[in-house]
Amino acid sequence: MNYREAIEWLFSTQLFGIKLGLDGPRQLLKEFLAFPDHGVKVIHVAGTNGKGSTCAMIDSIARASGSRSGLFTSPHLIDYRERIQVNGCHIPEENCSAMLSELRAICEKFETHPTFFEITLALAMRWFRQQHCELIVLETGMGGRLDATTAVPADVCVITPISMDHAQWLGDTLATIAMEKAGILVAGKPALSSPQQADAHAVIEKEANERRSPLTFIHEPLLGYTPAIPGEHQRWNAALAVEALHLAGFHLNSDIIRQGLSSVRWPGRFERIDRKIILDGAHNPHAATSLAQTWRDQFGNTMATLIFGAVASKDIAGILEQLAPIARRILFCPVDSPRATPCEEMRCALPPDAPEHSIHDTLETALKEARKHEELIVITGSLFLIGQARAIFTEGDYQASSQ
Repeated sequence: MNYREAIEWLFSTQLFGIKLGLDGPRQLLKEFLAFPDHGVKVIHVAGTNGKGSTCAMIDSIARASGSRSGLFTSPHLIDYRERIQVNGCHIPEENCSAMLSELRAICEKFETHPTFFEITLALAMRWFRQQHCELIVLETGMGGRLDATTAVPADVCVITPISMDHAQWLGDTLATIAMEKAGILVAGKPALSSPQQADAHAVIEKEANERRSPLTFIHEPLLGYTPAIPGEHQRWNAALAVEALHLAGFHLNSDIIRQGLSSVRWPGRFERIDRKIILDGAHNPHAATSLAQTWRDQFGNTMATLIFGAVASKDIAGILEQLAPIARRILFCPVDSPRATPCEEMRCALPPDAPEHSIHDTLETALKEARKHEELIVITGSLFLIGQARAIFTEGDYQASSQ
């Protein structure tokens, strides 16, 4: 298969949906010779918010220390290959298509066909092995206990802030969701966590105790350094990243940390496209609170034109409650996804004191309307919408995905 054919086949496997469990991914990693070599460090990151930013910081600081680092994240914004990076470079198309061809042949032998996410993980792990990575940074897809990434043996497990999200898969209480996230902890291996709400804190402590996993909670943000990603919450993520690398045995100094944090890039997280447009994938109330606070820190009482689109199962009312106070107006548009929430449904989720608002057929028409006003524009609500927007602004070839 050439690259286009390989990607078309891979994306067709999204029809198999989401399948939680470790037996399938373990078998696929084994058949594809994709487990990490002896001595390679693996840092595994779970949580509700801040996973991607924390992974990006770990990767950037490790590279600043001179280490060869593999980074696995999801979803992609524009190009599928964003999910698999070595030293900041996407996997090349020719390598991607060659390994997907090999994976397709393996998958056809499985009684239960591997999922899109499981195949992507196997592809990433084999690429990291071929590229002789010294560190592998894995972001969970969803949950943790039964997430495919948990099939990879980790040396350090990190849990970012936990809040309500993916309730249909992970449970409808903070404690049950925390149980799933804490499922990444490995017996005898160090664990690290952001400050958590009381219920989540207690669950993580119990899980770490049962596994005899040395557990550290971060109690203050990293001061004295300025991460390239704006927001006070990013200082907490930076503290996690630095401590995770220490626990993994990396020798860091202030120059390495400063270089790594100042050069970190994580698109779609309070990303300034130009002087008027900001992109931020605030897809749950906790993330929306961080976006609103970062907005106030950066722009004070200035109001924004908000372009908003979301997918099904999200707490849209909770998100809009946090974002409405910074908006002069809200423009709703659909997300290019089969899971898109209808605009009228989003409009009905507005708080009673919402600003003026309107519905638009596409992101492009919403952008056209937003540009009529002399205000900063914030595009938010779904990472899929952020990907669409980045493709418009960078003239990239947007590869729509539902996972």
